[in-house]
Amino acid sequence: MSRKIAMLKIAGIILLFFVAGCGPSGLEPENSEEEQNLAAIVFEDVTAAAGLGDFRHETGAFGEKWFPETMGAGGGFLDYDDDGILDILLISGSIFPSRGAASSPAIRLYRGSGDGPFTEVTREAGLASLRSYAFGVSVADYDNDGDSDVFVTALFENLLLRNEEGVFREVSKEAGLGDDREWSSASVFLDADQDGFLDLYIGNYVHWTPEEDIYCTRVGDKKSYCTPEQYEGITGRFYRNRGDGTFEEQSDDFAGLPGKTLAAASMDYNQDGWPDLIVANDTQRDLLFENQRDGTFAEKGIASGIAFDENGRARAGMGIDIGVVDAAGGETVFIGHFSGEMVGVYRHVGNGIFTERAAVSQIGRPSLRTLTFGLLLADFDLDEDLDLVTANGHITEDIGEVEEGVTFRQRSQLYVNVGNGRFSEAEPTGVFSEFMVARGAAWADYDQDGDPDLLITENGGPVHLWRNETEAGSSLTVKLVGITSNRDAIGSRVRVYVNGTWQERYVRSGTSYLSQSQRWPLFGLGAADSVDSLEVHWPGGTFTGRTDVPGGTITIREPTIQ
Repeated sequence: MSRKIAMLKIAGIILLFFVAGCGPSGLEPENSEEEQNLAAIVFEDVTAAAGLGDFRHETGAFGEKWFPETMGAGGGFLDYDDDGILDILLISGSIFPSRGAASSPAIRLYRGSGDGPFTEVTREAGLASLRSYAFGVSVADYDNDGDSDVFVTALFENLLLRNEEGVFREVSKEAGLGDDREWSSASVFLDADQDGFLDLYIGNYVHWTPEEDIYCTRVGDKKSYCTPEQYEGITGRFYRNRGDGTFEEQSDDFAGLPGKTLAAASMDYNQDGWPDLIVANDTQRDLLFENQRDGTFAEKGIASGIAFDENGRARAGMGIDIGVVDAAGGETVFIGHFSGEMVGVYRHVGNGIFTERAAVSQIGRPSLRTLTFGLLLADFDLDEDLDLVTANGHITEDIGEVEEGVTFRQRSQLYVNVGNGRFSEAEPTGVFSEFMVARGAAWADYDQDGDPDLLITENGGPVHLWRNETEAGSSLTVKLVGITSNRDAIGSRVRVYVNGTWQERYVRSGTSYLSQSQRWPLFGLGAADSVDSLEVHWPGGTFTGRTDVPGGTITIREPTIQ
């Protein structure tokens, strides 16, 4: 650890001492009554019954162990036909472009029916002819025309799919996004300059081509997949939305900073009403871009304490999610890491400082043996706090020969929130006893029964749809429609007061590993059937307040300023 980093970390510890308070009053109780009430969260695998049983992801592997084969792809939920029912979009993978033309679509779309099966509509939606070695997906109405558009990251050529009344048209080049031949990974829509149109951040991974593939070994002299350290990272790119369907690159704030990005998400960590950006990098320090309230960013990862682990080392950042998980009210950032590295748990304690809480959250030790890609927060038992799911799977088939206790196929893990920012790993039963090479993870209430369901993708394997069958209380889903702000209301902060406590959700783009979860905030209400108060803090500063809101689903339109 360098002298500079050590001094910064010591300064952060000193500052945390004064922020958190000294003496017993600054300590959290070890246990609480809430911690004793562990929920029995139950999921049922409904993949085949839902019409998704034939899907398989293609890695393009042909024996030469090219690096991109290890990464897998995401997937997620959207309402592409604006019927109020969520649909599923999956990244199919492909063979490598240098090895010929792929025979199947890069993206497959399945139309939802509510509580019934999905129907594949790839051809009807204009996606059947798309070919790409694709990785990630983000969904947002970037042109504010009232429907969901899709951005897909890929090897060499990204795709911007404009939704035209339920049929997608690939417009990346005409929109100003098609000139860079790079390995892109994560993508985030956010309205950085608060002009009502969503801008786009694209996280890039490493510089790789078939001609420059590196020969690496792990067991004997046989070729194995390389780690990211062997490759040069690529800096991310930022594009400002002009408001006419096109983008203009404005990447100066990101130039020269570490690349190797696998996850990114928007957040407003200082609650100044302007969206910030967090970036998780693989073997490079993580980055925190603070919005300077004019659409430009200042990078503050090291100063905030979020760049490294508590020993001053960069970790292998994979997936990311963010949420308020305790009564302290600050957002906590969760980042999935490589096997041998705990899931990162960083809580914002004020004054721009985050403290690492992997150990005290009780997530650290159970996550040491896993390689976590997808990672997400949702209130699965509707008990008024956010639980955590990690989707795990290694990149090396023979990893067990060189690392004791680590396997290629791994279980996904469910961590139940038991209060005070602490979690308890649920018993590995049911769907959580299944071993897989998991990558993407997303949640949504696809069957409209009021609780979050799960979608998990595998690298070179099937997709898994797990329906939530937990016997829980009621919930409230809040659908937002932006008027003066962006149509999807990305950047809004939604709060509800129920049973004597506040819950909070931030409407964001990005999160998990290359996947798209339901964007409509869903609040568990426990035994209550309504919320006492509901607040919406819209991008740009407008406010909506409601009282005595019954459970179920409510749609709120942004008020216009006279």
